[in-house]
Amino acid sequence: MNNGSGIQELMAAETRASQIVADARLARGDRMKQAKADAQELIDAYRAEKQEEFNNSVLAAGGSGGSASAKLQAETNNEVQIMEGQFQRNSQKAIDVLLSKCCEVSLEVPTARIRSTQKIYGKV
Repeated sequence: MNNGSGIQELMAAETRASQIVADARLARGDRMKQAKADAQELIDAYRAEKQEEFNNSVLAAGGSGGSASAKLQAETNNEVQIMEGQFQRNSQKAIDVLLSKCCEVSLEVPTARIRSTQKIYGKV
């Protein structure tokens, strides 16, 4: 009976060890989740701090960047005017090219077309 009780003790010890390992894994997972949450809080606080510093520096440098926005708008308007001028200068040329291609009709039938038609209808 000593062998049977020894085996039972070993099995009980193995079960306890498995339970201890499982509990340790769960505790580790909980610690990792908590560490991740704490790190995210630190990141959010740091991000908010840096965003506030950036906003303050932008306001100190001249508001919301109105001068840069006005400069960009002026450049855009200038480029639009240039493109409209090019359109006005070249629109008649484009119309002339399109009309010339539409009105040029060649009445000659290509020889390859004649041959293929003759083959289809058996006149060769």
